[in-house]
Amino acid sequence: MVTEMDLLAEKVIVSEIRKRYPDHSLLAEEKTDLRGDSPYRWVIDPLDGTTNYAHGYPVFSVSIALEKAGEVILGVVYDPTRDELFVGKKGKGARLNGRKIHVSSTPKLSECLLATGFPYDIRETAADNFDHFRNFALRAHAVRRAGSAALDLCYVAAGRFDGFWEMKLGPWDLAAGSLMVREAGGKVTDFLGTPLVLDGKYVLASNGKIHREMIQLLKRGRF
Repeated sequence: MVTEMDLLAEKVIVSEIRKRYPDHSLLAEEKTDLRGDSPYRWVIDPLDGTTNYAHGYPVFSVSIALEKAGEVILGVVYDPTRDELFVGKKGKGARLNGRKIHVSSTPKLSECLLATGFPYDIRETAADNFDHFRNFALRAHAVRRAGSAALDLCYVAAGRFDGFWEMKLGPWDLAAGSLMVREAGGKVTDFLGTPLVLDGKYVLASNGKIHREMIQLLKRGRF
C-alpha cells in the first residue's frame, strides 16, 4: 500500500536534503534512488507503517539514516502522533527527545516483551513468520505486532521492548533503527547472529542478554 502521504513526505524530505547536500546519494522506499559522487548516502522511509496510517491507527513514523562509506553514522526516527524524536549518532549514544536511552536489562526470554511483524508476501510463501511467532509466543512473556519496524527498533533501544525480529525488510526499514539499538547498548544481527547487512532483509535486535536464546528459537523456523 502506498498513500499520497508516502509520496508527499518522500518528495519533501528528498528536496530538503538535495538543497543542502546536492552531491549525496539518496535511497528512499517509494521511488527515489539517486546516485551522487560523495561517500554519503541518505536512506529514507517517508512513512513506515503506511497501513496503520491509512486506517487511522496511530502507529507510524518517519525514518531517516545517513551512511558514510556504507556505515550508518546517523539515524533519526520521528513518531508524529506522540511527538517522540529518536536520534542515534555513531559513537555518541541514542536519545529520545533529548534524553539518553538504553536497552533493557531483562536477562531471560520468559520475562521479555518482544515485537515482530509479518512479511508483505504472507499469502504466497511458507516463510511467513507464523512459526517464529508461535515459538516466541510460547516462550516469551508476550509478543506485540504494531506495524512499524522503525518504531519497534527504537522501542528496543528505549527498553520498551526487550527484543525484535522480522523478515523481508528493506534497508529503509532498518537503517536508522538498527543504529539506535546499537548506540543504546543493544545487539543487532541477522537470524543466525551474523552482523546485520542493510539489504539482508532479516533482522534480530535485542538487549543483548537474550540474543543467543532468540537465535536458537529462530533456527527452528523457516526463513
